Amino acid sequence: MRGVPAALSSAGGISLSVSGLTKRCSKTLSFSRHHIPSPTCFSTNSSPGDSSASKPWLLVGLGNPGKSYQGTRHNVGFEMINAIAEAEGISVTNIHCKALLGKGCIGDVPVMLAKPQTFMNLSGESVGSLVSYFKIPLNQVLLMYDDLDLPFAKLRLLPKGGHGGQNGMRSVINHLKGSRDFPRLRIGIGRPPGKMDPAVFVLKPFTKKEREEMDFTLQRGVEAVRILLLHGFNKSASFVNTPRPSELLN
Repeated sequence: MRGVPAALSSAGGISLSVSGLTKRCSKTLSFSRHHIPSPTCFSTNSSPGDSSASKPWLLVGLGNPGKSYQGTRHNVGFEMINAIAEAEGISVTNIHCKALLGKGCIGDVPVMLAKPQTFMNLSGESVGSLVSYFKIPLNQVLLMYDDLDLPFAKLRLLPKGGHGGQNGMRSVINHLKGSRDFPRLRIGIGRPPGKMDPAVFVLKPFTKKEREEMDFTLQRGVEAVRILLLHGFNKSASFVNTPRPSELLN
């Protein structure tokens, strides 16, 4: 699957311009309350010398920026972030490390929601920078993205794996120094009909019926993320990966 590449880098750091605004991701950038307020949960459950306890989860949805790509199959990762943000009351409007970023809590667990603005094929430029800048452990980096090889509107939660031909994931793995050891939530968009080019299919909008079904799947994804953060990977994987009764009848 192909995204639309764009060059959004500059010397001495990484920059992103969105609607006339430019923010940089460098070692000297101050990630202050002025940029993204820190919810109370970011300072809880930590103790002296225990750096991992206060590390937030980084939830990343992959997609292409711009109105022309909204509502397309390739952007369900962005839509999943939007659904989580709406459900948890998190604003994803700040710009950092080539991504739209928001900070909040799911229960008492600190989270950051990110939508890379590099276009799909270069997603790793943003994700790699975010992981490095905030020193997020890879087992707390959840990638959410569209998958041609899953039936439409099906979800699959995995603890690690390859890119499966998804160019955004290929870029992410490359920018994480080849590591594949991070969880991912795959969102099925199905195979293209007939002989349609997959690169064309992923940029097609949903039909009305598909839209309704995908919206239901996104809400199921929100619940899966809550279970993951509050109760652990195994319980969330069981919730996501176990076929529902309606699926067993198909």
